[in-house]
Amino acid sequence: MNQRFPVRSVLAVALVAAAGSLASCGGSQRHGNYTKEGVSKAQERLAQLKSGTEWQMAQQQYLAGDVDKALKTIDKSLTLNPKVPKSHVLRGRILIEKGEIEHAKDAFETALSLEPDNVEAHYFLGIVHERFSMDDKALAYYQRASELEPSNPQYVLASAEMLVNLGRIDDAEQLLLSRKESFGYSAAIRQTLGHIAVLRGQHVKAAEYFNDALLLASDDPAILEDLARSQIACGRFGDAEFNLQRLLRMDGQQDRRDLQMLRARCLLATDRPVEARSLMQTVINSPDGGADAQAWVELGNAALVLKDRGNLRLAGARVTALAPERFEGHLFRASYLNLESQKNEALVAADNAIARCGGNTAPYLLRASILNDMGKHEEARQTLAAALEVAPNDRAVIAFQNFIDANPSTTGTPATPAITGVETESNP
Repeated sequence: MNQRFPVRSVLAVALVAAAGSLASCGGSQRHGNYTKEGVSKAQERLAQLKSGTEWQMAQQQYLAGDVDKALKTIDKSLTLNPKVPKSHVLRGRILIEKGEIEHAKDAFETALSLEPDNVEAHYFLGIVHERFSMDDKALAYYQRASELEPSNPQYVLASAEMLVNLGRIDDAEQLLLSRKESFGYSAAIRQTLGHIAVLRGQHVKAAEYFNDALLLASDDPAILEDLARSQIACGRFGDAEFNLQRLLRMDGQQDRRDLQMLRARCLLATDRPVEARSLMQTVINSPDGGADAQAWVELGNAALVLKDRGNLRLAGARVTALAPERFEGHLFRASYLNLESQKNEALVAADNAIARCGGNTAPYLLRASILNDMGKHEEARQTLAAALEVAPNDRAVIAFQNFIDANPSTTGTPATPAITGVETESNP
């Protein structure tokens, strides 16, 4: 049996259906727009994630020393997301390692254009300008980095070193002293203050700073070396020899001839010439040691003190052959000839040494000694007077002069000092 709906009911159903259809069409259109926007944002997030992953990989490759791979990886990261300042900074650091300083500069400047207060970009632009010898600009970048991150001593140190390069030593010292307490555990601050003291010739003060730095970084070979050299410069040879022994036991330091020669000087200065001679014979017998003129000089110094004729003759010949412009080879030959009682030949060799010695008085002392032994006391005095014109305050020369004046007819003279090549403070 068929039921008939009222017309009003039919119209109502039709209107509802039509409204539903319209709503359905409108909803579908909006859903499409939302979907496109969502996909775009999802793709952007995915690119950022991939960019971040590539950045981490590039950093690991850079730290591992594989700079070529690191550059390719960071470039991929920047292709995915070119607006990340730290990626440009890392790219600049990689380019510095590759020696592409100009391109590194561009990378750091791009980082600053994206983030004007990026601390690392300022710091590395300082390094770039330092490489270009543009010290004023380097200082400005280092100072800005220090202002942005005042808790980082690295930026303060970089600023101080630039001030030193610019000849503003007082400003550098004042900067470091003003931050010394803030960085109470920074060995580098104290080490740099020590370097400033060395520049001023204040070796005792420098040794104090280096010692303080060593207390904070006891295994740092650079600080230990600075301390030993300052101790030598202010005449603390025993302390320096102890620290050099310690330094020579550290990894990477064992075969350093320069440190071994410094230790030999300390051994001579502390009246241990036999040990000094043995050490230098070991150095000379090491690979390339026999071609090192300074090593032969140090052996000759020990031989001078010991009156070791064989090593004096050998050191004289080798130094003269390896470095004919140096005076020491002629000095050692003169000493050997003097011990062999070949006085006239010794005087000729001593004159050859004097002609090359610059401000060193050892050849004058030896010549005066030979002349005094030959009874030529007036000529000996004249030689010492010439030495005092070169070095007016030389204590060994003055002592010898006083000896001759007090014993005008006596042969025999104070021993010729070894040539340490180190000036010590007169009032440490």
